[in-house]
Amino acid sequence: MADLAFLFSKYLKMSFNKDIFTRLRNGETIMPDDPEIHKLLQASYEVKKQLILLNTSTEPNEILKILSEIVGGKLENVAVFTPLYINYGKNLTIGKNVFINFDCTFLTLGGITIEDDVLIGPKVSLITENHPLKPQHRKGLIGKSIHIKKNAWIGARATILPGVTIGENAVVAAGAVVSKDVPDNVVVGGIPAKIIKTIE
Repeated sequence: MADLAFLFSKYLKMSFNKDIFTRLRNGETIMPDDPEIHKLLQASYEVKKQLILLNTSTEPNEILKILSEIVGGKLENVAVFTPLYINYGKNLTIGKNVFINFDCTFLTLGGITIEDDVLIGPKVSLITENHPLKPQHRKGLIGKSIHIKKNAWIGARATILPGVTIGENAVVAAGAVVSKDVPDNVVVGGIPAKIIKTIE
């Protein structure tokens, strides 16, 4: 029993030594009384300042430069039709030759990876954040990553929910709500999204 108490104490210390963004990416539940909760709000407002510049720019190179600053890494041949909404850019990885259409929302605290050659339609929502079901923990925040693999196409107004991987060459039909992983080379659609056909 003493060993168990020691291990639990060690786990707690390790957990609190990680910053709030790392803990969210690791799937921990963050409650409103967390001592680092203010960092989430700070980061969101910092990104908002950058997004105002990005969303009012009419120059593709400037848009790409600002988006590179938001995500914290150089982007190659990424085209974005603004406006774009992001709450925390550092957990967003975007590959080469990616196209993001108008009015998309990326909630990125759980981490989003978009691989090369992905097409993202207008008004797509990539949501990596959720709340616990239990009422007493409902105001807590949980992060689960989204991974969109090479050459996938996400149709207009689709919503990808926390923890989902979209397979290589897969197509998500317009308006779909995707709550489960999508295999390579299939089309999914509906609410919740289901496989409609295989891409030959």
